[in-house]
Amino acid sequence: MTQPIREATAPHPGTEVNEEAVTGIAKRDSRLSSANLYIAFIALLIGGTAGLLQGFVRSGFIELPSWISYYALLTAHGVLLVLVLSSFFSIGYLYAGTSRVLGGLTDKTLVFGWTGFGLMAAGTAIASFFILSGDANVLYTFYVPMQAHPWFYVGLAMIVVGILSNCVGMFVTYQSWRKRNPGQLTPLFAFFSNAVFVLWVFASLFIAVFVVGMVIPWAFGWVPTIDPMIGRTLFWAFGHTLVNIWMLTAISAWYVSMPKIIGGKVFSDSLARVAVVILVVANVPGGFHHQILDPGLSTELKFLHVIQTFMIIFPSLMTAFAMLATMERTGRSKGVTSLLGWWKTLPWSDARFFAIIVAMFAFIPAGLGGIINASNQVNQVVHNSMWVTGHLHLTVGTTVVLTFFGVSYWLVPYLSGRKLTRSLNKLAILQTLIWAAGMLLMSGAMHINGLLGSPRRTADTSYGGHSAAADWALYETLMAVGGMILFVGILLIMYIWIRLAFFAPKGTTEFPIGEDYREKDRSPLFMDRWSIWVALSVISIAIAYVIPLINFATGHSPGSPPFLMP
Repeated sequence: MTQPIREATAPHPGTEVNEEAVTGIAKRDSRLSSANLYIAFIALLIGGTAGLLQGFVRSGFIELPSWISYYALLTAHGVLLVLVLSSFFSIGYLYAGTSRVLGGLTDKTLVFGWTGFGLMAAGTAIASFFILSGDANVLYTFYVPMQAHPWFYVGLAMIVVGILSNCVGMFVTYQSWRKRNPGQLTPLFAFFSNAVFVLWVFASLFIAVFVVGMVIPWAFGWVPTIDPMIGRTLFWAFGHTLVNIWMLTAISAWYVSMPKIIGGKVFSDSLARVAVVILVVANVPGGFHHQILDPGLSTELKFLHVIQTFMIIFPSLMTAFAMLATMERTGRSKGVTSLLGWWKTLPWSDARFFAIIVAMFAFIPAGLGGIINASNQVNQVVHNSMWVTGHLHLTVGTTVVLTFFGVSYWLVPYLSGRKLTRSLNKLAILQTLIWAAGMLLMSGAMHINGLLGSPRRTADTSYGGHSAAADWALYETLMAVGGMILFVGILLIMYIWIRLAFFAPKGTTEFPIGEDYREKDRSPLFMDRWSIWVALSVISIAIAYVIPLINFATGHSPGSPPFLMP
């Protein structure tokens, strides 16, 4: 029989507070979160090493031995960092935070969580084996009709099923809390968590149809051909949603934890929830902006999806306003009266804050680049060039990953029962600076090279000595140098993580949860009616995908046989 969860710790007055939930979480909950973080950091090390070698090859610094391919490194780099690292870290972080604010995870949630962890870990091991053995050279996006070993896709399917198991686990605790606390608004962190897992369900359903329904039968040879357009469409419905899963996970720390770290309060609970809802409802159709140059989609349909993609700009601007307002209001509360004097009151020497605010700075050019990528005309200039790779490293590699690093500086010691020492805090500040410098150099060179026409996803950029390719050489070198700096950052964050997880002094570390400024700013209770937001999301998805998928399915495409990458 499932035991009831403990009373919740909510950021609203009048809610009973459980002291154990304030200072820590149950050991059984922390073990699940810690296990997910272990896999995330291991994936960071292996995927980062693959990226370093990839940059050396592309810039001409080294030649790989015959037993490994550049495209194997590219696939490993993408799958391990973009899919594995982000998924395991997000699950570990969100489960820990939800346990903190809702008073614990239910027994059923732990069963679903450990089942999901086992499936994802096994799937990661299987997929990684076939990538590194050279049997899955299908690039970061594993596009069809490039074909990998069928068991590579089985591994991916296991990761997807594991994620869905974690989704069910989160929903069980969320609904259990709501039944035990009728008439109370869900704590803001739990609202973020639920939103992330709702998006994960949408993303997983698309990729499950793609991998399980289409790719696995084709890879095993049960069907001779596959339709690339249906495959690309289903993939990007998943891929774009995944990007905003990372972003929503990252900005949950901006909205909820950052105010507590700087000594302030959450600027606006209602603004945060509205931004979350817009992201959930409007997100999935944005996948089509990755297909602006694809055939088979009418111009009118592409413009519709450009408009739907641009809807995501609104919660981004809302977030930018809320973050600046939070920091300014905190400074004003400390007595600052000058126009920008509050900027000096921010805790710049606290690595938890410093990593997050550098991530916020990176989000400015990253967001502007996203608007360019989603614009019908301008996209035709940068599509499939190194510009897009540079954009991805700004969004994921800088904004999201630096936020994850900042979260690690309180999350890892929170779970391990240790403390972030002064020396480790200084190392964390240094790690942030190293990471930002490496990414600025590498991503900046990628953007410039993209504007010069350098293609992405290719090992050879010499083009037989063509004069146009000669212009790319300098920036290829800068990309490699940036990669070396980033690898130093990876080694440093690995050291910090190991120290915080196993060797730092024992002590109590807080999971920072900000309080509201004003009780009257609380969102209305209907914001917790996820049936409304899920229904609106389904309508938005139907508007975007029903017509093109029907057209593809009834277009009598002859399909494509498999192609194997070297």
